[in-house]
Amino acid sequence: MTQETVIYLAREALGVALLVSAPILGLSMLVGLIISILQATTQIHEQTLTFIPKIIAAVIALLIFGPWMLTTLLHFAETLFTELPNFIN
Repeated sequence: MTQETVIYLAREALGVALLVSAPILGLSMLVGLIISILQATTQIHEQTLTFIPKIIAAVIALLIFGPWMLTTLLHFAETLFTELPNFIN
């Protein structure tokens, strides 16, 4: 296995990880921003107020984007296992 192959595999793995985690992180960040704006306008600075909506948003995002995320991960794993003999040579 050459150095270029290892770099290629690492780049693809990081790309898939970023792509799969983006919907959950993005929705959680959006909900956190909305809650922060509400806290700033109402001057309620309770630390625990942001956790429950973020968890609910993450679960909703997982339910919505879960099948797509699983398909993306399965495609990456399938490609990795199919190309494994080529990587070894």
